[in-house]
This record gives sequence, C-alpha cells and structure tokens, in this order.
Amino acid sequence: MVADADSGVEASGEAKIAALFEPVARIYGEPLEQLPQDLYIPPDALAIMLDAFEGPLDLLLYLIRKANVDILDIPMAPLTRQYLDYVESMRASNLELAAEYLVMAAMLIEIKSRMLLPRTAVGEGDEAEDPRAELVRRLMEYEQMKLAGQKLNDMPQAEREFFWVETLVEKSLYVRHPDVSIDDLKAAWMAVVRQASLNKHHKIGREELSVREHMGIILRALQERGGFVQFETLFDPAMGVPGLVVHFLAMLELGREKLVEITQTEAFQPIYVRVPAGGHEPGQKRA
Repeated sequence: MVADADSGVEASGEAKIAALFEPVARIYGEPLEQLPQDLYIPPDALAIMLDAFEGPLDLLLYLIRKANVDILDIPMAPLTRQYLDYVESMRASNLELAAEYLVMAAMLIEIKSRMLLPRTAVGEGDEAEDPRAELVRRLMEYEQMKLAGQKLNDMPQAEREFFWVETLVEKSLYVRHPDVSIDDLKAAWMAVVRQASLNKHHKIGREELSVREHMGIILRALQERGGFVQFETLFDPAMGVPGLVVHFLAMLELGREKLVEITQTEAFQPIYVRVPAGGHEPGQKRA
C-alpha cells in the first residue's frame, strides 16, 4: 500500500512538471512556446452584450414589460431614469449606437416635463390631450409588428426546420410539356378553320338546255291558255336561274321570228304575250 501511494504521488508530480512545459497554444499543429510581443488585444475584445435591443422602442417596451406596468398608463419618471441609465452604459462603449437612443431620451424628457405642467382643456367638456399619447401609439404599433415578426419566425423554414429533398431526373426520360390554355386552343382551332376556308372546291356541272325546246314549251302554253297570257305566268321559278335565262331567250327568239307578240296597253301596265293570227310551231315556215 505504501508503494502504491508513493507511485501515485510521483505520477501526479510528473504531470505537473509536464504541464509546465506545455506550449501556450498550437497554430496549425505547431506548438507556440510564448505569445508574440507585438500582439494587440483590444480592451473590449471580450465584451459580451447580454441584452441586445433592436432600437429605442424595443428598449422601452422591454422596460415596460419588465416593470409589469400598463402601457396605456406609463410612469414616465422611473421609465426615463432606467432608460437614461442604459443609454449612458451604451455611450461608454459604442457612441454611434447610442445616437438614435439619445433622440428617444430627449423625447422622454420632453414628455416628462410636459406632464409636470398643469393641463388645460382644449374646449368645454373636452379632456386635455395626454403627452404620452403619441409614445403609447408608437409602442403599440411596434409591439404588434414585433409579435407578427415572431409568428413569422416561428413558422417552419427551409434549411432550418426541414431540408429540401432533391433528386436527379434524366432529361431524356422526363419531358415536361407546357400547359395549354383555353385561349391557345381557341387560336389553334381558328387557324385550322381559316386554312380550311382557303381550300374550297366548286364543282360546275353542265346542264343541256335548248332554246328551241323552250320555244315549243312557250307556244304550247299559249295555245292551252287561249293564246293570250300575262308575261310573268309563262315563267316557273322551279326552273332555276339557268332554266329561266334560257326560257327568256326563247321568248325573245319567238318575238324576233314573229311567232309571238309582246304587248302592253300603256306605260307601267302588265305585259302580255299572245300568239298572232296564223301562228305556228317553231321551225315551220309562215304562210
């Protein structure tokens, strides 16, 4: 037992001796025996800010919530004193950061001074305006925006609560076609209709019509109706346009050959067609 105790004491002593010869630090694995003589360490290199505020309103809201007072009835004296204490501590370390806080400090002092003065009513039955009203409005708007920002920050965010899953897809196997809208489909259909309207085919048939045959039809109609009829009654619309044209030409030919007479009693009166005395079939010689 004595030997073991002696060996333990010797081991601890050797560890202490070895620790004295340990390097101060290691840079890229190389031991650094002593600190450089020209090494400059700023006085505030290890300064730690425990409470960080985003601006003067954030600081005021923190002090109000910490004191557990109603934001609509702010005690200006203790609030201004705590605010100025914090600003003084900031000015000692960072003057540029404390500049915007000094503007709010001036506003708090002004409100505190106005509250010490007697309030005068604007009109009969109206209450005097509270000097803290504008500050309270700004604090409430800022608190609403801050709570909204916290809700947004609490929402799941990519690369923080979850990560995107990526996969490689062979382009030759997966082809994404563009979506077709109703307007695109309509325009394509109208283009097809316009193209079809340019390719129209008209088939013209030849109808054998004889002027001599229609001359005989007119003469027979005249004989059946007593040889004296109105001009329009000799034309049947069922003949169609070509038939009516040939029928009219046959009428003119009969008049030219003196086989019929086309008469009218006076201007703007009906036109009549009659067979003259001694009339005969077309193609026959007149006596």
